[in-house]
Amino acid sequence: MSLTWTDAHEAQIEDLDASLRAAVRRDGLDPQRDRSTVRVLAARIVADHDERSLTGAVLPLPDADAAVDELVARVSGFGALQPYLDDPQVEEVWINDPSRVFVARNGRHELTNTILTAAQVTELVERMLKSSGRRVDVSQPFVDAMLPQGHRLHVVLEGISRGFSAVNIRKFVVKAARLEDLVGLGSLSAQAAKFLDAAIVSGLNVLVSGGTQAGKTTLLNCLAGSIPGRERVISVEEVYELRFHHADWVALQTRQQGLEGTGEIRLRDLVKESLRMRPTRVIVGEVRSEECLDLLLALNAGLPGMASLHANSAREALVKMCTLPLLAGENISPRFVVPTVAASVDLVVHLGIDGHGARRVQEIVAVPGRVENDVIETEALFVRRGDELVRAQGMPPRREHFERAGFDIASLLTGG
Repeated sequence: MSLTWTDAHEAQIEDLDASLRAAVRRDGLDPQRDRSTVRVLAARIVADHDERSLTGAVLPLPDADAAVDELVARVSGFGALQPYLDDPQVEEVWINDPSRVFVARNGRHELTNTILTAAQVTELVERMLKSSGRRVDVSQPFVDAMLPQGHRLHVVLEGISRGFSAVNIRKFVVKAARLEDLVGLGSLSAQAAKFLDAAIVSGLNVLVSGGTQAGKTTLLNCLAGSIPGRERVISVEEVYELRFHHADWVALQTRQQGLEGTGEIRLRDLVKESLRMRPTRVIVGEVRSEECLDLLLALNAGLPGMASLHANSAREALVKMCTLPLLAGENISPRFVVPTVAASVDLVVHLGIDGHGARRVQEIVAVPGRVENDVIETEALFVRRGDELVRAQGMPPRREHFERAGFDIASLLTGG
């Protein structure tokens, strides 16, 4: 039975792949750290192959440059997924099963023509986790980890995921680093951006809410970019995702338990630990559980901070902030939590995705601190009407903070 052209090409690549791996082992290289050196080796191996093809000893390669790229992706990158990770338009990559690899571009899902084998998926996951220090196995079937490029990896092992292991790679795509960048992207109005910048400089506590992939981390990064350089910032996250420029910033992340079942560091542990590090501002990447209580206690004690939260509206975000602390213990009462949330959270910025997949700030809500019948009162500062984020009638709390920082709140809100 004769080989097809595709089979012959694949056999060529497999042989070259084996030669490159042997050269990497011989030279003692780390494929991911020494990627440029691996590329030099790959180019040399492909050039040698081309020279041999002139004698008829081997078949010529149809595209030498493409062959080098594929070899480097196989050995130093993440194989067939590497082109998607290199594509700046791709926001997320996920594998439902080896024959169904999806990507997201501009908020829309696409089924790719990439087909893997179960062994390739397993090998890719092992390679991705190698540099993170995290593991996934039968005793720990879920894992969150950060890839060297800053992308976030999430894996659910087969057995928990039906049929095949489920893999998600959420790429770290830098589209905005400051609030004015969000204005340029159409996510935020210039007036709202100016107000939020002043609110952060003035030390108000801000909660960022929205659904999955609504842009919460991006907005949190942009808000953090407005923190004055004289302040000491401590951030805590499950996996490092926050990226902003600040001279005095310490980033902390959680740690899963070891093989002995010990050594786990939870987000709640990190919130408590951050308070011992002389912060003047604390950031929680995403509030999910009982750590919300410790964050509230810190904010209520006068330490400015920010956090993000999954919610469908600004109102629902406040309700969730009142619910999550109850997970900390049976002795935690709503009679304590509700007024504490009202006194601790100053602004809620809610994001959403429109019908075209664009991320937009939907509303900015002020929390004046009043509670009526266990319901936290709010005032709308900015609301989205059609394609525009426009000024509403509400007023922000802690106006003395703005004045102390040198801002005229009236001109901020009127656009003067």
